[in-house]
Amino acid sequence: MAELNRQQQEFFWQNGYLVVDNAVSPELLSELQNVFRGWVEESRGHDANWGETINGKPRFDLEPGHNCKAPRLRRVNAPVEVSPAYFKAMAESPMTDFVSTLIGPNVKLHHTKINSKQPGGQTVVKWHQDFPFTPHSNDSVVTALLMVDEVTEENGPLEILPGSHKGKIHGLWQEGAFTGAVNDETAARCASKAVVCTGPAGSVCLMHTRLLHGSAANRSLHPRTLFISVYSSDDAVPVSPNPMPNRYEGLIVRGRKTGRVRSMDFDLDLPELPATASFFDQQAKHNESGTRPQPANS
Repeated sequence: MAELNRQQQEFFWQNGYLVVDNAVSPELLSELQNVFRGWVEESRGHDANWGETINGKPRFDLEPGHNCKAPRLRRVNAPVEVSPAYFKAMAESPMTDFVSTLIGPNVKLHHTKINSKQPGGQTVVKWHQDFPFTPHSNDSVVTALLMVDEVTEENGPLEILPGSHKGKIHGLWQEGAFTGAVNDETAARCASKAVVCTGPAGSVCLMHTRLLHGSAANRSLHPRTLFISVYSSDDAVPVSPNPMPNRYEGLIVRGRKTGRVRSMDFDLDLPELPATASFFDQQAKHNESGTRPQPANS
């Protein structure tokens, strides 16, 4: 079993993130890359989102501007349901062991997805925390972002605000609309102090669920693909429906099921589930005019 050393664990809890090399074997990494390349090639034959997940939404999400000559597959929902390689990376790799070191010994899966920024794409992820999207009874929740491609400063790397997981839970509702992003003042503060997370293919960025983060568009000629697995301690119970329902939700990947729940003191406005294939469309509405009914406690 691969484990994080004491220094790595202390860095994570102090800063809210940790980048670790060799989170999967070279052989498995090659397989992950080949599978995703196959999906990109398949996308050339589609002019709209396609496939279907268990809640009836598309599995494969295309960025606006996608075409057969310049494919822009930006999201695969629940890839572990259709790829043994991605399932193995999620459940049976050093990456899983690293997560268990932080929030184990009993760890379960919440959901998985692939976020990819193809060359020429314009996808931007606005600043947010994951916890208000996927609130649980406690915050022993870790997002593991496996770098399927090399991640550089030019191809849209994750940007984080170190230590922000220790601060407040920020709302994702702005002026009565669920934007999936923090307010502009908070975003500007984050951007001014941002740290980028880069690394070779096969590295993983382990991120606390309350860490503020975002990412810019890919400015390079090379893709940036992340396989994202969200795990929780077995005693962290979801308090809102999963935005990406999947047949492996709740799967114990380390340890055992305890039948216990642990709670912490917090309050937040429940998220609005995406009506489309991903939260990218929710964030895209941030600059549109018009409002929606104000949620309780806003």
